[in-house]
Amino acid sequence: MERKKEKKIGSLLDDFVRANNLQHGLAEYRITKAWNTLLGKSVALATRSIYIKDRKLFVKIHSSVMRNELSMIKGDIVKRLNETAGAEVIDDVVIR
Repeated sequence: MERKKEKKIGSLLDDFVRANNLQHGLAEYRITKAWNTLLGKSVALATRSIYIKDRKLFVKIHSSVMRNELSMIKGDIVKRLNETAGAEVIDDVVIR
C-alpha cells in the first residue's frame, strides 16, 4: 500500500488551528504559561492569578515589593511576552 499526501503532525495541527481560528486563544495561552518562565521562580511563587482580558494581562502578586518592581519594568514585560507568543497579544500589564 502506498501513502499519498503525507504530512507531518505539526503542519496538520497548524492547519487545524488556522481553520478553526484559534491563533489568538493559543497566543494568549502561551503568554500565561510563559509568565513563570520569563520572570523566574520567585515571581512565579508570588503570583496568585493571571489572565488576559481586553488585550491586558492581569496579574495578582501577593508581595507589595515585587508588585512595585514589576510595575517599573512593565514595558519590557509586555515586549518579552509578546515575542514569546509570536504575536502582539497584549498592550499592557495590570499588576495588583
